[in-house]
Amino acid sequence: MNKLLSLVTFIICFGFTVEHKEFIERQGQVTFFSYTSVENIQATNNQVLSLFNPTTSEIAVSILMRAFVFKKSLMHEHFNESYIESDLYPKATFNGSIIDFDPDQKETQTRIIKGDFTLKDRTKPIEIKAKITRTDIGYTIEGSLDVLIDDYSINVPSLLSPNISKKIEVSFNFNYAPYEE
Repeated sequence: MNKLLSLVTFIICFGFTVEHKEFIERQGQVTFFSYTSVENIQATNNQVLSLFNPTTSEIAVSILMRAFVFKKSLMHEHFNESYIESDLYPKATFNGSIIDFDPDQKETQTRIIKGDFTLKDRTKPIEIKAKITRTDIGYTIEGSLDVLIDDYSINVPSLLSPNISKKIEVSFNFNYAPYEE
């Protein structure tokens, strides 16, 4: 009886501290901004899916391109039809890992995430400086990067070319919770 009671006490005390191996973010936020002399271009996507495994430091992100929301519907239309060609390339992806990540550290860590970003079937290696914070239920990862439109074959009409920045500022914020099947 004492052994059974000890086993139950052990499970109750330590069973809830078992770390989850994978974490998921189903409504991550990705925002991009581009300065133009005519009108700034900004859009936000709150439907970004991401998986994070703190044990292996691996991270994967999938971004539906049509889910970006713009202030003006015409910007949304041009973005999807002319620049990103969302019918042909419906999503962008990132697969990578966090360098020197410590999953047990309680304080915020600033780390480099290295991986491959794919947009319009063009894959380029990138490095992202990000802040990673361990929360009560998971992790928060936030950061930003610059995307060069020439790297991903984003064609800007020559008439608009002087007004469109060659560099797009992209920021992200993911709040991960334990992944449960």
